[in-house]
Amino acid sequence: MNVAFGFKAHSGWAALVVIGAHDGELTVLDRRRIELVEHDWAKQPYHAAENLQAEAARDLVGRGIDEVSRIAVREVRLALRRERERKNKVIACAVLVGNPMPEWSVEEILAVHFRMHQAEGVLFRDALIAACKTCKLKVVAIQEKQLRTHAEKTLRMTAATLDKKIAMLGKSIGPPWGKDQKEAASATLIALA
Repeated sequence: MNVAFGFKAHSGWAALVVIGAHDGELTVLDRRRIELVEHDWAKQPYHAAENLQAEAARDLVGRGIDEVSRIAVREVRLALRRERERKNKVIACAVLVGNPMPEWSVEEILAVHFRMHQAEGVLFRDALIAACKTCKLKVVAIQEKQLRTHAEKTLRMTAATLDKKIAMLGKSIGPPWGKDQKEAASATLIALA
């Protein structure tokens, strides 16, 4: 069966939804929360570095980014392995993203509190995208604010039809099937299209 992954990232973790398509039928094969950090401070590495001297701040942020990147690759590889064991072929991976961020230095990010939040939001999404590319998966980055419009256009269905399809997929696997899972599932359907 051809399958796709859909990720919705948060600080320190992501919702993963895996959907397969066979003969026009969709099946939710997996739905889980994946942890992307081993240390609590790595959930917000810029905040953790806020009061440090410049060199120590760069070092801490770098270690946080390395940790997230390493764990994201490990988690994508585990998800791939699970699907290969089921004899499924992963054809794409969708990651919900926000607005791009300027190429600020650590010092420039730490100088403005809002930038720290922005950088930490981008960190986890970018780590998932990089992990999927490392695993040689086709990546579909979808602007989170444009998800519904993108889904309606790509899947050629109305918002009401999409909502029903997502609700039915959720019923097939049971809870939890909240906003994160629904959005990751919508992104996954786009990746499968």
